[in-house]
Formats: sequence, structure tokens, C-alpha cells
Amino acid sequence: MMTRENNHGVRVRIAPSPTGFMHIGTARTALFNLLFAKKNGGKFILRIEDTDRERSTKEFEKDIINGLTWLNLVWDEGPDIGGPFGPYRQSERGAIYAKYIHHLLEKNLAYYCFCTEEALEAERQAMLADGRAPKYSGTCRNLAEAEIARNHNEGKQSVIRFRMPLEKITVDDLVRGKTIFNMSLVGDIVIARTPETPLFNFAVVVDDYEMKISHVMRGEEHFANTPKQIAIGEALGFPKPKFGHIPLILNPDRSKMSKRFGATSVEEYKKDGYLPGALINFLALLGWHPLPEVDRETGKVVEREIFTIDELVSKFDIERVQKGGAAFNAEKLDWLNAQYLKRLSVDEFINAIREVTKIPANVEEKTLKAIIELVRDRVKKLSDFNDLTPFFFARPEYPVTMLLWENTPQTAIRENLTATRNAIAAVNQDTPTNETLEATQTPIAKARGRGETFWPLRVALSGRDASPGPLEIMMILGHTETLARIDTAIEKLKEIS
Repeated sequence: MMTRENNHGVRVRIAPSPTGFMHIGTARTALFNLLFAKKNGGKFILRIEDTDRERSTKEFEKDIINGLTWLNLVWDEGPDIGGPFGPYRQSERGAIYAKYIHHLLEKNLAYYCFCTEEALEAERQAMLADGRAPKYSGTCRNLAEAEIARNHNEGKQSVIRFRMPLEKITVDDLVRGKTIFNMSLVGDIVIARTPETPLFNFAVVVDDYEMKISHVMRGEEHFANTPKQIAIGEALGFPKPKFGHIPLILNPDRSKMSKRFGATSVEEYKKDGYLPGALINFLALLGWHPLPEVDRETGKVVEREIFTIDELVSKFDIERVQKGGAAFNAEKLDWLNAQYLKRLSVDEFINAIREVTKIPANVEEKTLKAIIELVRDRVKKLSDFNDLTPFFFARPEYPVTMLLWENTPQTAIRENLTATRNAIAAVNQDTPTNETLEATQTPIAKARGRGETFWPLRVALSGRDASPGPLEIMMILGHTETLARIDTAIEKLKEIS
């Protein structure tokens, strides 16, 4: 059938199903396809595989598009921008599929199957009981046309099965190497419910041909489908694309990835305060590593882990994708994100912070910048800002016992706070500096004990046992608010008898 070679150069695609929020594994697959396309001067296509009508939703499709856009994984053709080989949603391609289904039926390369689910399950159980791998036995393989017509007239439910060739098919994978499949063990697979409503293994073959896809690079969970798709493509006379199956992302213990270790949607990473560049950098190194670099002056191998997208494009080689699964390392992701955050200017940091948290409207820009400069070295992801800084925006709540220091009596702690308060009140509030505040506290700390002095002060100001230094907090809170919080702490201590 209309065999023609692909003369459109390198064309790759990401083809997610909108049956859930965009997963981190889908993002990595999209990234590898984009890097490969750009490295080879090709095109990157977005196709929405929404043949599962019951589970596919526009909400999930929007999430996929938003996630890819946020990661700057820009496609050349897709459902939102069109292109020369659309439509780019499978739900809009029914007539295209029907043309090829009818061709297979006319050539006796596919047939209608009227077996009930109950009969198929009984057949499956019988094969398992005999120790055989279950496959369709071919009950409807050779039905006469009259019987097929009669079954249709009687309204019997049917599916369309592909007549699987009884031969071996070789998959020469760009990542996994050569694998030979014995298709006689597979049986005739269902490829459509009706000519207009195909299943995955058929629709993807037609779409890849019609969209001139030259390289199919996807997750290794699809590897077992590849020989089936090759067989369908050969029956239709399609040129065979090159395949590359990317290893799974695994938990640190190399078990199947779970939500606890990172199997979350891209949107969640965004909300948690990861920068798109950092996430892209991290995903690129999950299952792939560039050739080592050598310092020209020293001749030593340079270990690099931070790459721009342009650097990733220049270094990407599909042959350096590893065969085994890639362990998800959350600590490395946090480290990478922290490096990207450090490269932001204060204004860029503020804009990024506002994307993931609500800063009270009454906070002045000068104050916000001071807070950021104080805590940014401890921010690994932007959501950390919420955890590190709430006491700057509202007076903290804390148990009175938190003000106590080791075995020091509460009366002594209260006296220390009172001395601290009086010393701070004497400072000119128009020109306070860390140095002047330190000068007021040093004599008190020497006389009364450093822990006994600074511990209750820290708690009074922040309500925490770990925070920036109390003098730094005071500089941001200001004179009036600082004294008010110390006064509150002194009153709290009176509750302890």
C-alpha cells in the first residue's frame, strides 16, 4: 500500500496520553527527543494520543501542554499550532485510521473477531492451566464472509484483529541493541474496535507513518510493543522508523518508581519551586551522560553537572543513553536547583518566589530583598522560602517552654530578655546596624552567658530553634516590632511558676 520512503529528514515525536497529569518520565522522554531533533537539524512533534475516550480529558491535555511549555520544550508541530501532517490529536484522525483498517481487511491481513470476553477468558485460563503462554487461538481467523455478514446483521459485538505473521522479527534498537522476537508466540492481536476507533498498537503505526516520523524514541515500557508495530507497518508497506527505548526511572533502591521518591507530575515540581532549567538539567542526566571533558591546560578530566540546553544539544548522543534503569536522586535535584537559584539576581529571585508563594502586599520591596539576601543560601527550592521566613511576615506562635535554655531558671531568662530589650531600646532606631546591635548584646552575653542571652532572643523573634541570627532578624523587623516581640516573650515567661 502506497509505500514511500521518508525524505523529510529527522522527525521525532512525543505522544502522551491525556489520561493523567504529565509525569516526570514523560518530560524526560520529551527532552531526549528534542535534544536528538535539534542535534540533527530535525523536527520535534507533539501528538496527543487520546484514543482512550473514557479516560482522556481536555484538562490533562492542557496540563501536558503547560508542562512542556514551562520546561521550554518547544515543539515544531502540534495540536495547538498545527503543521503539515495534522490533525495532531488521535481523536480527530478516525477517517485516516479507517482507510488503513479497510486496506488490511480487504487484503485478508486483518479480520473481524466475534469471540465474547467470557470465551476469551476461559481460553486464557485453559492455556495457563496447560502451562502455555496465553494467546488468541484463532477461532474467528477463517470465518466465511457470509458468517461475518450474518454476525454483523445479528448485532454481535466484534473487534478487528491483525493476522500476525508466524515469523521472527528483529528489533535493532538504538539503546538496547538487537533483539529477536518469535511472533508465532504472540497470536493475532486486536487493533481496533471499529475501523474509526483503533487501539494503540495500530494508531501509533499509522500516525508515525503519516507524520513522517523517522525515529521513535520512547520509554522502555513500550519495547514489547515494538515487534507488533513493525509487523503492522510491514503489512501496510510502511518504511520502518528507527527505534530507541529509554530506560525507566527508578527509586534509589532501584525498585519501580513511587511517588515517595519523585513519581509526581511536572506541575508539582513547578509548585514546589524547582526552576525549569534545573529540572531539565537533572532529567538530561537521568540515564544519559555526555562524553567526559578534558581541561586543555591540565589534561585532567573535568566533571561537569551543570549544562545549558544549548550545551546539552551539542553533547547529546542517543548511543550514550544507558540500557539499565536510572535511579532518581532527589538530593542531586535539590543541589542542582540550588545552583540555579544562586545564579538569579535578587529581582529574578523575587519574581520566581512570587510564582510559588504569596508575599503579603504590605511588605516593602526593600524588606523583601533583605529577607531574600538573608536566607537564599539555604533555599534549595523556592517553596523552602515559605518554611524559612514566615516569622518575618507574622508574629510567631510558640510554647513558652521553648524560651528556656538548658537548666537556666525562667526568672533568669526573663531578666536576660529584659536586659536585652532595654539595651535595644536605647539604640537610635533611625541608624541601627548589626555592629551597633552586637555592641549592645555582647556585654550582656559575657555577663549572663551567650546561650542564656541569644537563645531566648532568637525564639522571641522567630519562634524557632533554627533561624538566621537574632541580630539579622532584628535588622529586618525594625525597632518597634523587635521590642514588641521581646515584650511578648517576657509576658509569656510569667506563665511559668
